[in-house]
Amino acid sequence: MTLPVLNLPLFFLSLLLTTFPVVQGASWCVARSDASYKALQTALDYACGSGADCTPLQSDGLCFLPNTIQAHASYAFNSYYQRRAMAPGSCDFAGTATVAKTDPSLFFITFFSFIL
Repeated sequence: MTLPVLNLPLFFLSLLLTTFPVVQGASWCVARSDASYKALQTALDYACGSGADCTPLQSDGLCFLPNTIQAHASYAFNSYYQRRAMAPGSCDFAGTATVAKTDPSLFFITFFSFIL
């Protein structure tokens, strides 16, 4: 028996709504999903050259995977943002980033635990 394809998005939506708690006062800087590859690469280079800890994004680093511009930019943006104590304006990167109130790393942990 196969599940209808439409049920999978509903399953993941319900999972997102019930799994990700909002931590009072916590925020994360993440790459915008509508940002272009070129804009994200430029912003990623800026973040890594301006104080973000991008060592974990190296090919042998703990945060190399998933190896996507979106994931790497989000990591670098958040590192920069946190190192600046979440100061106003430190999560913009020429419009390629936004502040999230839920921990974006929880999605990867939850999603990949279902796959494995």
